[in-house]
Amino acid sequence: MESNQRARRVLAALVREYIASGEPVPSSLLVGTAGLDVSSATVRNILARLEDEGFIQQPHTSAGRIPTDRGYRFYVDLLLESKRSARTASAVEARLRRDSSGALVDSVLLQASHVVSQASRHVGFALRPAHEAAVFDRIEFIPLSAARVLVVIVARGGHVIQKAIDVGEPLDADDLHRAANYLNSELSGLPLHRAREAVLERMNEERLLYDELLARAMRLASSSFTDLPDDALLYVDGAASLLGEDQGLTLGTLQALLLMIEEKQRLVRLLNEYIDGPGLTVVIGAEHPDPSLRPFSLVASTYDDGAGIGTIGVIGPTRMRYSRAIAVVDGAAQAVSRMLRDPN
Repeated sequence: MESNQRARRVLAALVREYIASGEPVPSSLLVGTAGLDVSSATVRNILARLEDEGFIQQPHTSAGRIPTDRGYRFYVDLLLESKRSARTASAVEARLRRDSSGALVDSVLLQASHVVSQASRHVGFALRPAHEAAVFDRIEFIPLSAARVLVVIVARGGHVIQKAIDVGEPLDADDLHRAANYLNSELSGLPLHRAREAVLERMNEERLLYDELLARAMRLASSSFTDLPDDALLYVDGAASLLGEDQGLTLGTLQALLLMIEEKQRLVRLLNEYIDGPGLTVVIGAEHPDPSLRPFSLVASTYDDGAGIGTIGVIGPTRMRYSRAIAVVDGAAQAVSRMLRDPN
């Protein structure tokens, strides 16, 4: 395949035709679509060799050929080698800025999962970075009752974490405001996990015994940073796209994926296994370690909100329009990175 340009072009043409039609591709059709000035006999010989090498298969004797997962991988690698247009990213960004409620990360990612699902006609998802990766911006304390307080932790990039705590002593709004101001001046700019460590370290400082404001602020901060949810939040859109008759999915296969989408954290763990660096990742059919996912392909790309790394992507049958999926996922990731770093 590396040295035979004819075989490469025939295989690429076969994959494109099969993705478009869903029907086995006859050699007679490829004589014209592959763009080669060769005979039908030559194309048949090429197809026979591609079949021997595991790139295509023949469902039954009288049918044309369809790509195997190895054939899809060859085709996708060709797409990844080619330069992608920046126009998709610009179009996606314009739509996200129009439809999102400001630049808060949750609003942007919710809309991003919808946009990639609609554009690809597959299941779209957007994974927010775990809270542990976020950078502390500020904390607010809102009194709920005499000794119960709502804590609002805001991280850079628009992450918002809320939890209610019992403070064990009556505190008024002024006490809470002063404590929040002190913590914001001391902790702003630290990664969230480092801010928590800093609070625990300072709880042991002797000067807290002599400064009531510091002691109160550190007690509030300690309760606030305890048991923060550190699981990444996943937005999913377009599961109904799997129900189309042209998807060719069995009921069992469909149920397996829908169950994973419903549980979400299984999908998050899967993404964490796949994504080992920035940029695009494409996992095709048999490349999934989980047998229940082998009828599907996944296209994902990372974005950087300035505080952590998240993921945007799509899941669909192996017969997906990879060129469209790659373009829209890559464009969305670039757009989300820019929006979260530069809200204006």
